[in-house]
Amino acid sequence: MSAAKKTVVVFDYGFGNVRSAERALVRAGADVEITRDYDKAMDADGLLVPGVGAFSACMQGLRSARGDWIIGRRLSGGRPVMGICVGMQILFERGIEHGVETEGLDEWPGTVGPLKAPVVPHMGWNTVQAPADSQAFAGLDADARFYFVHSYAAHDWTLETTNPLIRAPKVTWATHGAPFVAAVENGALWATQFHPEKSGDAGARLLTNWIETL
Repeated sequence: MSAAKKTVVVFDYGFGNVRSAERALVRAGADVEITRDYDKAMDADGLLVPGVGAFSACMQGLRSARGDWIIGRRLSGGRPVMGICVGMQILFERGIEHGVETEGLDEWPGTVGPLKAPVVPHMGWNTVQAPADSQAFAGLDADARFYFVHSYAAHDWTLETTNPLIRAPKVTWATHGAPFVAAVENGALWATQFHPEKSGDAGARLLTNWIETL
């Protein structure tokens, strides 16, 4: 008898490419549902939080759908969550857009701000620099490319892990004008600034790697 497929909820709070995320996750082997239903979001093996548009609008939409509470509850119980694009950015302490500061979910310290590049938005395919022991990028070549479309990013990683019994987060970087955080693996919480659902075979492999951890 084959093992049951892992269940993934794509959290539908009005700010994400939910259909493309659904298709990519199905391709990667998951049983997927798009919903904002509390019980389904809590019970799924994995919760994927997409995000497009402005940081402040995404936070407002997430809170109105109780997504902030659901994410916090899942993570407090070690239940996997993955954020994509602005769905990654809102995991930081705050975001600043057009001089307006918005409080994020504060899972990680730091500020999401404008890209430090002559050409913005950053739109297209880029390589990333992943740690050698990364689970997310396992099986991928160093020259694998991922699809980015964003004008803001986190440029610093300041979370310190002093407890030797706790694994330090694995941080992946990319460069557009200046280095920025491209992905994070932090226990049950994974996130990518790029769009794996739009990144062809490389993105499919990364999503498969995530599903295999569920």
